[in-house]
Amino acid sequence: MARVVTGSRWAAIVGYSLVGAATQLVWLNFAGVTTVAAAHYGVSESAIGWLAQVFPLLYVLLAIPCGLILDRWFRSGLIVGAVLTALGACLRLIGDDFGWLLAGQIVASIAQPLVLNAVTGITGRYLKVEDRPTGIAVGTASIFAGMVIAFSLDAVFTTGDSLSTMLAVTAIFCVVAALVLIVALRNQGAYAVDRQRPDRGALKIAWGDPLIRRLCVLAIFPFGVFVAMTTFAQALLEPAGVSGGTASTILLVTVVAGVLGSAIIPIIVVRRRAESALLVVSLTATSIACAVLALAPGVLTGFVAITVIGLLLLPALPIVLELVERRTGEAEGTAAGLIWMAGNLGGLLVATVVGLLVDYPTAAFLVMAVIPLIAVPGARALRGPVDELRQLPQP
Repeated sequence: MARVVTGSRWAAIVGYSLVGAATQLVWLNFAGVTTVAAAHYGVSESAIGWLAQVFPLLYVLLAIPCGLILDRWFRSGLIVGAVLTALGACLRLIGDDFGWLLAGQIVASIAQPLVLNAVTGITGRYLKVEDRPTGIAVGTASIFAGMVIAFSLDAVFTTGDSLSTMLAVTAIFCVVAALVLIVALRNQGAYAVDRQRPDRGALKIAWGDPLIRRLCVLAIFPFGVFVAMTTFAQALLEPAGVSGGTASTILLVTVVAGVLGSAIIPIIVVRRRAESALLVVSLTATSIACAVLALAPGVLTGFVAITVIGLLLLPALPIVLELVERRTGEAEGTAAGLIWMAGNLGGLLVATVVGLLVDYPTAAFLVMAVIPLIAVPGARALRGPVDELRQLPQP
């Protein structure tokens, strides 16, 4: 039987948020210094790109196994994820060569599903029901905050000689984050909520739920557009006179807007019971923004349009994850893994298509304008299932 939570344990959420940010910091360490890193380590820019690409690729493969681990051994699985993230960051300090970089990235990429899949589980176990939407919003915003930290470090450490310092700063952050989480979980003692382990396959529970399947399909589209936009915005805007530095600034502002939006908007939306409406608005606004970039690319339109995408599209993730937490209390790790897997798969697919059109910016932006519209009917159709979900007792 589940035990009623008498008080929320926010220290666990703080520890989780730090580790969530750490995973993104390791992932995107070289996003803004690709050319510099390639010259420093004597490899191609494509090779440096693989330091980031290994994360979504392994996520697609490991999302379900890691979700199953979390549903069976939540606290141990999350701690392993935190430790592996720190270990991967530290491995990159052993030698100043590409081999150790790749080894560290692979270790950290294995850890990422254990951490990100736990965002619903940590709130469900350590927060009262009324605090869980806030906890998921904070946890998800911290993941995006890790991206901001990565972009900020790239802006500070811009030379080949300073890359080792950047990696050391990252490693220190990851180690501290892991220690904070471990201490927070140990201090909590037993779980705040003693949830039953699934008496049948967690994957069967999660995938057998029609709402979870709907949310998985829906996640493909906003994830896909965001990943493609962050990957190719600079190249697509360059013919319109937008410099690389300006494009990097646009992306930084976009992610900052996404962090703020993810921390605030989902809380308001859940209280007003407007999940479906927000998803429809964010998808439609994203489509319009991409269409504007197709028709009138430039510095001003780039700043406005891409910032709007970050502000409204990124909060869709915590909203979807909050629905998952409410729906599948006993298999939330696997269900969250399905959502993340679908999103990463969407990112790979849409980024691949847009990459093929990188020399045709108008066509690429129009493709990204059409993709969110495909998901609008599905987002609108969520209103009924979400209303029904509110009538169910919370674990």
